[in-house]
Amino acid sequence: MALDKNQIAKRIAKEVQDGYYVNLGIGIPTLVANYVRTDISVEFQSENGILGMGPFPFEGEEDADIINAGKQTITTLPGASFFDSAFSFGMIRAQKVDLTILGAMEVAENGDIANWKIPGKMVKGMGGAMDLVASAENIIVAMMHVNKAGESKILKKCTLPLTGVGCVKKVVTELAVLEVTPNGFKLLERAPGVSVDEIIQATEAELIIDGEVPEMSI
Repeated sequence: MALDKNQIAKRIAKEVQDGYYVNLGIGIPTLVANYVRTDISVEFQSENGILGMGPFPFEGEEDADIINAGKQTITTLPGASFFDSAFSFGMIRAQKVDLTILGAMEVAENGDIANWKIPGKMVKGMGGAMDLVASAENIIVAMMHVNKAGESKILKKCTLPLTGVGCVKKVVTELAVLEVTPNGFKLLERAPGVSVDEIIQATEAELIIDGEVPEMSI
């Protein structure tokens, strides 16, 4: 059974460790804040100038003035701070963010990521993703394994304009958890009920499979 977006976020939340400063990109990554363990201390940073984001607000409790980089209303935790974009990107460029979680259109087996533009379609610009992928030591991508046409987005080489080169460390999709190694994608885990063969069929890149592949714990 392929995971839904919330389950992908829940699996990625297991990668968040105590004391981390974490930047959440637009899309699936924003859901990760809802699933982080309550017994650890984590600071979520948003590139529009917030440190200390909490989970999404309940309906009726939204504050239109408190939004994340994707313009979604959010909550803040006690001790949260607000600052301008220059300060925010200074924090990112100075490598003060321990983990960046991004969405992507394509990821290549060498860790390249394409997540900002499809040629011929209107686009606002690369945005803060270019700073995040250039500065973060640990980048995890949350994405769908295939596109709407059923074509793989886990590739030997990206076909879309790149956002960053050789920067992705791990990818979590609706089918699998993949680690980017010097030799390519290593299959670490599979979604419950999804076979290794199904993942291979949905992946354009070659997969490194070392013994029996365990199911994800969601």
